[in-house]
Amino acid sequence: MRKLTVLFLLISTTISAQTDTKIYDIINTVSADRIKADITTLTNFGTRHTLSDTISNTRGIGAARRWIKSEFNKISSDCNNCLEVFYQKDFVKKGTNSRITKDVWVVNVVAIQKGTKYPNNYIVMSGDIDSRISDPNNYTDDAPGANDNASGMAGTIEAARVLSNYNFENSIIYVGLSGEEQGLFGGKGLATYAKEKNWNIVGVMNNDMIGNIKGVDGVIDNRTFRIFSEPVPPTETERQRKARRFYGGEVDGISRQLARYIYKTTKTYMPEMNPKMIYRLDRFGRGGHHRPFNDAGFAGIRIMEAHENYTQQHQDIRTENEIEYGDRLKFVNFDYAKKLTAVNAINLASIAAAPPSPKNVGIGGIVEASAKLQWDKVDGAKGYKIYWRDTTSPTWDHFKYVENTTEFTLDGIVLDNYFFGVSAVGKNGHESIVSFPSKIIR
Repeated sequence: MRKLTVLFLLISTTISAQTDTKIYDIINTVSADRIKADITTLTNFGTRHTLSDTISNTRGIGAARRWIKSEFNKISSDCNNCLEVFYQKDFVKKGTNSRITKDVWVVNVVAIQKGTKYPNNYIVMSGDIDSRISDPNNYTDDAPGANDNASGMAGTIEAARVLSNYNFENSIIYVGLSGEEQGLFGGKGLATYAKEKNWNIVGVMNNDMIGNIKGVDGVIDNRTFRIFSEPVPPTETERQRKARRFYGGEVDGISRQLARYIYKTTKTYMPEMNPKMIYRLDRFGRGGHHRPFNDAGFAGIRIMEAHENYTQQHQDIRTENEIEYGDRLKFVNFDYAKKLTAVNAINLASIAAAPPSPKNVGIGGIVEASAKLQWDKVDGAKGYKIYWRDTTSPTWDHFKYVENTTEFTLDGIVLDNYFFGVSAVGKNGHESIVSFPSKIIR
């Protein structure tokens, strides 16, 4: 029995220590210079307001989205047409809300890198195309939107450049979303489109402002970033809500598991970074383009800088009391944008290289000195990790690795004292997002 225990611990330690050298190559390939060039191009369109000019080739959102599409097409050409590039659009009528002052087509630019084994499983990285100044309805004056959100859009393009050099089992979507400042219309449109196409969205990583390191609070920090995630999906049933009262899971929804995955992957491959999980859908009373996907029942989080500077957000370009207002190129830290782009890229790669998450995870062990778990077999999984953590811990802190089984009993681990989950591990060492139990074993 002792030999078996020692062997088990050795296997667990080996699996825990496994890393993929390809991930380090991805980190090193992300270019701050290319990101700077793309942010510069986007700001040079003058304004990218959703209702701005669509005819000009040099100014307005029409020129911006055509340029983004051309960049995706260039990337696809360089990788032997590995990307499917297209516009996804929806017509929004004047008066839909106070920020839609005329009829408008809200146009997203989508690039899909198809997976080799699970082509209908999609992990999404998004940035926003549009920009604005103080008056959200002013679509003619300059709104460079360098950080908000040319930084997220440039990061998305750069991730496509880097990851298009690799093949993955799952599909990756790189997308520029429009209409964010007018009411999250681009995200709503793509989420609806995904439902119509029966896409299995594994998760959405929305990047909104990833280029500022100097906050209005005076803090300068080029390593910390925030991961916003909601606790449980708004689409849960009344039965699921009632079950949570007795079995737990208030902070274990699918978006929160995605946030934990990003935290773990970042600490593994980029330990110099400081990911900060924020247990909130978004900033207080504010919104971002992951929310429409959450509303549709998909996992989605927001990645962004830790310290915002409100003198540069949604501001007319001006100088008052020696303070420069406006979202200008000069305020963007391109090395920091590179770091957060790399965070996205390594998580896209890790999830896209992993088998699907286990389904129908059951848990039992009521009034016993053990915890029992069972789950459906995952195609392509070499093994599984059974995770547990203290009920007050934000991260999965302990695990056991098992193979050739879809059930396991953790002897001596009292069910009442921990939360549990299961992930699938592929032959390449990459693992899925953790699945929280969805049923009780009696």
